Amino acid sequence: MRSSITLRFALSVVLALAAGSCATAPSAPARVSPLGDPGLRQLVTYMSGSFSSQEQAARDAEFRDIRLHMVRIWRDRSDACWLYVEQAGATTLDRPYRQRIYRVTKLAADLYESRVYELPEPSRLAGAWQQPDRLAGIAEAELEDRQGCAILLRAQPDGTFAGSTLGRLCASSHRGSTYATSEVTVSRERLVSWDRGWDAAGKQVWGAETGGYVFSKLESYPLE
Repeated sequence: MRSSITLRFALSVVLALAAGSCATAPSAPARVSPLGDPGLRQLVTYMSGSFSSQEQAARDAEFRDIRLHMVRIWRDRSDACWLYVEQAGATTLDRPYRQRIYRVTKLAADLYESRVYELPEPSRLAGAWQQPDRLAGIAEAELEDRQGCAILLRAQPDGTFAGSTLGRLCASSHRGSTYATSEVTVSRERLVSWDRGWDAAGKQVWGAETGGYVFSKLESYPLE
């Protein structure tokens, strides 16, 4: 009899402790969206959308008619704003020549970083800007960080963002180059991108020579 009472008492204590534990368990912290920062939201808003260099190509034979798409992906991530980026010639939209993932973060009061990643088997994701959920199954660990190729952008007094890669840090072997540089200006209505490749002696071996590609914004994409 006594052992039965003792057993019931022990069981009641265990249940009480379990109930108390459940009642006082800390709740999971609320997810903080990186878009809560006004400057980062503005930058990503400017970057997200469909762009075209058609007007520039019509004026200047040095430039091709290129279509550029940037759409936000992995929206539940709180560490950064992630964008899927796709570029293709206007006549070969189904065969993009550049597909990247950008990781956009704020580094300081007016300084932002757009880190560049390459995708595994990018051709299978052609057109994913129209169906961002196709990238849901890709893990960050599968991406290749193009170290040294991040673009640092600083907010300008006129509301634009401008910046570039740093020195010779972005290694490249494209068309005989040893490093590449990118200069970028982003505004509400357009994006200017000047990508160039250089050999070991600092001679330009690929890329536009007179200035960057001017992409006019055709459509903006929602961030949330």
